[in-house]
Order: sequence, then structure tokens, then C-alpha cells
Amino acid sequence: MKLISWNVNGLRAIVQKDFLNQFKDLDADFFCLQEIKLQEGQIDLEFDGYTSYWNYADKKGYSGTAIYTKYDPTKVIYGIGIDEHDSEGRVITLEYDDYFIVTCYTPNSQSELKRIDYRLRWERDFQAYIRSLNSAKPVILCGDLNVAHKDIDLKNPDNNRSSAGFSDEERSQFTAFLQSGFIDTFRYFYPDQEEIYSWWNYRFGARKRNAGWRIDYFIVSKPLEDKLVDAKIHTNYTGSDHCPVELQIDL
Repeated sequence: MKLISWNVNGLRAIVQKDFLNQFKDLDADFFCLQEIKLQEGQIDLEFDGYTSYWNYADKKGYSGTAIYTKYDPTKVIYGIGIDEHDSEGRVITLEYDDYFIVTCYTPNSQSELKRIDYRLRWERDFQAYIRSLNSAKPVILCGDLNVAHKDIDLKNPDNNRSSAGFSDEERSQFTAFLQSGFIDTFRYFYPDQEEIYSWWNYRFGARKRNAGWRIDYFIVSKPLEDKLVDAKIHTNYTGSDHCPVELQIDL
């Protein structure tokens, strides 16, 4: 089974940049999108063989997530059940007989860590939500988690110690989450792979210089370890400031 996750940074915009062909070329069983930046009725985008699920932010042109899937879930959950977090359309959960699939667009702490207090509350509550799912059956979590975990996960770690997405607080929370029973699938397969990133700042020619960050993930519950096949980061796919990431798993 093949899963793709992609922060498209505006679905209507990326559709004008060959997204339809890219979607078909990637040919995933599950195609999870973050930062769709639209409201219900603003796009009519369906693909043969897929059912789609959408979670829109209350604020227009902001945040939002979607999942296209070839397999009908037994249940769909929008958000994590906490009003403070659920107005921004950041989470969709699909439940199946033997596992959950969750896509997430994690809030950014913003410049000078202006939103760090909220971000840390989000992490506490979101991780509690994932652990509650995991107590029932294994979880496959994907999305733009807005954190580069280790020095190897961004081009210039020394210059970004206090930057959003690489603060000590965000990284330590991510470490604790993994240690509670989850696997970062890309690092599982490629623990020492350098200079592979999933996001590049639009400014300063960052993508041409490959001055990027790895902040897009597939995270799985440890009981799924023996079912993992491969993980990929598709750096050649353009149209967004992020690129697609992939998980292959035998479910």
C-alpha cells in the first residue's frame, strides 16, 4: 500500500501547476493534503476511484486538510475534539478495521516564536489524541508537522536554534512523542541520509541551493514496524514550497 502526504500551500494554486498529472503519477492509495487554503464549494476536484474528505478552517484562505482514498473508512473524525484547536481544519482521521490514518497540519510557532505557547498546548493535546487512538489500534500519522527533529533535518541548524520549527521546546516534544511508541519512517530506513528535505523557503533561492528543512513526515505506531516497506521524499515534485513524502507499507 502506498500513501502520499503533501503540503500543497494552496490547492487552487497548485492545480494550475500540473498537480492533476502529479496526483495521477504518484498513484497513491491514500493522498493526504495539508494547507489547502479554501472553503467548501471553492473547488471541484475529484479523481476516479477515490473518495475525498475535507476539513476546512473557519478563516478563509487559511490552513485546512484533505484526504483522497481508494478505501472507504468505517469512520471519519474531523479535528481532535478540542474547540481551541479545531477551528483551523488541521486534522482528519480515517478509521479502518485494523488501523487509523491521520493527516495533520501542525501550527507554526511563527517568527520570534510568537505562537510558541499555543504550539506547545497543541502538541500536548494532539499527542494525547494520537496516543488515545493508539491505545485502540495502530496509527499512521502523516503531514506537515512543522518541526525539524535533528540537526541532520535542516541545512543550517546552528543558525536556527531559536527559529520556529527548530526550537528546543518543539524538538524535545517531538522526541518524547517518538519515544512513547512511534517511528519516524524516513529515518527508520535512512538514519544517516543528509541533505534530503521536504520544505524550502520561497525566498533567497533556497530550493535551488537545497537550503531546506525536513518537516513533513510519516509516523507509525511501533506495532507496524514489521509491515514497513519503504519511505521516500519526492524532491523533484514542484508546485509548492513543500514536496510530497511517501510511505510504502504492507497492510
